[in-house]
Amino acid sequence: MSTYLLKSVRPLGGDPTDLLLRDGRIAEVGTGLDAAGASVVDGDGLVALPGLVDLHTHLREPGREDAETVETGTLAAALGGFTAVHAMANTDPVADTAGVVEQVWRLGRRAGWVDVRPVGAVTVGLAGERLAELGAMADSAAGVRVFSDDGHCVWDAVLMRRALEYVKAFDGVVAQHAQEPRLTAGAQMHEGELSGVLGLQGWPAVAEEAIVARDVLLAGHVGSRLHVCHVSTAGSVEILRWARSRGVDVTAEVTPHHLLLTDERVRGYDPVFKVNPPLRTADDVAALREALADGTIDVVATDHAPHTVEDKDCEWAAAAMGMTGLETALSVVQEAMVDTGLLDWAGVARVLSSAPARIGRVAGQGRPLQVGEPANVVLVDPAARRRIDPATMATQGRNSPYAGTELPGRVVATFHRGHATVLDGAPASPRPVGDEEVDR
Repeated sequence: MSTYLLKSVRPLGGDPTDLLLRDGRIAEVGTGLDAAGASVVDGDGLVALPGLVDLHTHLREPGREDAETVETGTLAAALGGFTAVHAMANTDPVADTAGVVEQVWRLGRRAGWVDVRPVGAVTVGLAGERLAELGAMADSAAGVRVFSDDGHCVWDAVLMRRALEYVKAFDGVVAQHAQEPRLTAGAQMHEGELSGVLGLQGWPAVAEEAIVARDVLLAGHVGSRLHVCHVSTAGSVEILRWARSRGVDVTAEVTPHHLLLTDERVRGYDPVFKVNPPLRTADDVAALREALADGTIDVVATDHAPHTVEDKDCEWAAAAMGMTGLETALSVVQEAMVDTGLLDWAGVARVLSSAPARIGRVAGQGRPLQVGEPANVVLVDPAARRRIDPATMATQGRNSPYAGTELPGRVVATFHRGHATVLDGAPASPRPVGDEEVDR
């Protein structure tokens, strides 16, 4: 196994120090380190963070390999600084059985760019009619702990209660896509003055907030863990604060695009800005940033949603919803949160690494940069600026909302369990693992 000596890096943006990565772990931390035979990485000016963990990634495989594969999606993740991702269940077939989640898990291990943690569907076929094999998925080799019908809301209150009760047996969490279906039938964008001007069916904020309110009450009633996916409204933030004050075990995520973009981007009918939940108002963006800074929202999750050109580059009404995000997430967080003074780099490590690892119960990820810990490390150049060109990205999806935009920060290197998957901002080599290796 390779040995790397990272010279003069700044852990969490602090003082320069050296990190020695050996045998998959952080072997030494200090100044003036030397190690015979080690590959030396000049980290002058680079911030060192624990490897990023994404709670919300769409890898599309099995079934839509024309949009993304586990190989291309996880390579994109490594280039974005991630060392673990949660693969959402809305594949074809749906990841609602032990067999499908184990298939995704094994594809991730053989690709070797990051740890892949499959998310299991809550209901069979995402149909919202009966619970999927939650226990079998939890007991499978994939060890599923996060369950979601993402893309669909578990709208039936009885089914949602049963799911929350069921996952308690194995310390799982239900991650809800909060969208009241009847209030959003035919919705195309955020409901407001602009939707009226553009003549597009509105997606009202209350359709999200009504489900968040119901679910925190259910989670509190049964004493289970609830996670709210891609929170997008100021009203949802207030409900989360209220729930926390009552001791409800609820966590929440916000996407990079909801921290930076508003519904004004829809004015040109460019379908790259069509996403679910929709882009909201500037007041909502401000509330989401504040909530992430004060901990009401726990994590940033990409909701990376690659689409084919045929599915996305068409008239607004026919276009699929979703944006790519794995390779730009860290830059957007720097732009929205760090460069505005709302978060420091320790805060970035919290919302993009330690908190998502804790919520997803991911062993060996989101750990401190200390001696003895798994060597999942990302090096970032915060002074760099880059113009985003989707054609150069590793993901198959070209639907980035930042095309042509200049963003701060650049991932220079990513180390996955001590193995360099990214060096000098380019793919190095994957770290394939056998089925027999146990996560630590």
